[in-house]
Formats: sequence, structure tokens, C-alpha cells
Amino acid sequence: MGEVIKVGTKVEDYTFKTQYDKEIKLSDFKGKKVLLSFHPLAWTGICANQMSVLENNYDKLKELNTVPLGLSIDSIYTKKAWGEHLGIEKLLMPADFWPHGDFAQKMGIFREEDGFSERANIILDEEGKVIFAKVYEISDLPDLNEILDFLKDN
Repeated sequence: MGEVIKVGTKVEDYTFKTQYDKEIKLSDFKGKKVLLSFHPLAWTGICANQMSVLENNYDKLKELNTVPLGLSIDSIYTKKAWGEHLGIEKLLMPADFWPHGDFAQKMGIFREEDGFSERANIILDEEGKVIFAKVYEISDLPDLNEILDFLKDN
């Protein structure tokens, strides 16, 4: 793994496919903050909780002018089936599948030896600059209150 992207770094525009096989770009969210919530793998317990917390707090994040995205290296088909299984309706879950883990590598959080990303939250401001970046233990569920508090103050 490289070094986690630094606060203040401008993130280049990036195009993903979501679980609905629709293309989105980071630039689609200009004027809003973007919470890039990385999880290692679909169909695992802590990752499921991480995505469900984002889904359940989607409206709170929206009130704070923030769009959450649930990212992992899984394929769009895996993410679609998993999202349906979890009852995800609002949260977009882009696939960082091909080139494999490319976006996670750009963010400095790809675990080369494991083939997936760290568990991490990275927040971009309205102009696409990093204003928050934190990597969590793979076994820890990120505390969304920490994110909500940060967003309220920024």
C-alpha cells in the first residue's frame, strides 16, 4: 500500500459504474461533498454494516450536502446482488473492479498483497479536494458519527 492521499489533494475526475450498471463521474457531484466510503469486500459482515449505516443515514448526509458512495473492488453484478440482499435503495455502490482497484490505488489505500482496498473514509469538498482521509482497521466498523460531526463543522 502506498501512502494515503493527503488532505488538500485535488482528486482527478474519475468514472465508475454503479451497481445499476450506470456510469457516474466524480464531477457529477460538483457543488456537493462526496464521502468515498471504501470497504474491502461485499458479502462480509462488517462491510454489510458499513453500507447499511450509509443507507440508513443517507438523508442526514444529504442535509449536509454530502453524497455517500460505497466503493469496493467487487464487480457491478456482485454489488447489485449484495445491494438487493441488504435492501440498499439510495446508496450508490460503485465498482472499482477494472482496472482492478485502480481508484483505490490512486487514493493510496489498495492492499496489493490482498487484492482489495483498506477500509477507509475519504471526503472530498465541493471542488473535489480531499478534506478528510482516514483508514480503519479491517475489523473495525467506521463510526459514522465521526463523519457527521466533521461534516457539520466543515
